[in-house]
Amino acid sequence: MKDAFGLPQSLLVLGGTSGIALATARRLIARRTRTVWLAGRPTPALDEAAAHLRSLGAQVRTVAFDALDPGSHEAVLGKVFAEDDIDMVLLAFGVLGDQARDERQPVNAVRVAQTNYTGAVSAGLVCAGALQAQGHGSLVVLSSVAGERARRANFIYGSSKAGLDAFTQGLGDALYGTGVHVMVVRPGFVRSRMTAGLPEAPLATTPEAVATAIELGLRRRSETVWVPGALRPVMAAVRHLPRSLFRRLPM
Repeated sequence: MKDAFGLPQSLLVLGGTSGIALATARRLIARRTRTVWLAGRPTPALDEAAAHLRSLGAQVRTVAFDALDPGSHEAVLGKVFAEDDIDMVLLAFGVLGDQARDERQPVNAVRVAQTNYTGAVSAGLVCAGALQAQGHGSLVVLSSVAGERARRANFIYGSSKAGLDAFTQGLGDALYGTGVHVMVVRPGFVRSRMTAGLPEAPLATTPEAVATAIELGLRRRSETVWVPGALRPVMAAVRHLPRSLFRRLPM
């Protein structure tokens, strides 16, 4: 069960090698989290992440999870909930893709969409149902400001995040009053492995800053979290720009 401050004692991470997810896990372990499940493809990186969190004092278990295999999600994630009471699920998997390549090779674009949206819809609904059966818990979903308005430079990724964001908001409305808290997190450009080598955008942030915002959002039971907070008015303006003007922006 969550502590008096709304922070989880048990955490399930979908996307167990995500830099943001691991930064969040470290921060929560430093507070009250004692049990962490890392779900992801079995790799040395997943084992290393588990070992690192164990060194911080948490009990950590790994589970084989593939976002691109939705047919397995109910069985795989159901076993986790059958073995443990989960206070928080952090849905943190996703791929950026390569816009130029993916436009030329649609099968790659489909993979981005299936990972970021279809896989998240499947896993999100499975976890939401399990949390509802418990009668408590938080589902935290990593979206992106890229979903607020798709840009020419990354509209494949942005459109997948737009779908994920809309899905998460609707799921939160569906679960309102059930005891399950749903929170969508919209970071801007995050300095991480996924963005290494890309030109840095204004108002760039870090995995640690996103983790801090997630903790604050949990304490406040927020429904939407922007990281950094200054992006909220910026994106409100961008969203309402005339299309003829928006397409000329160097974005």
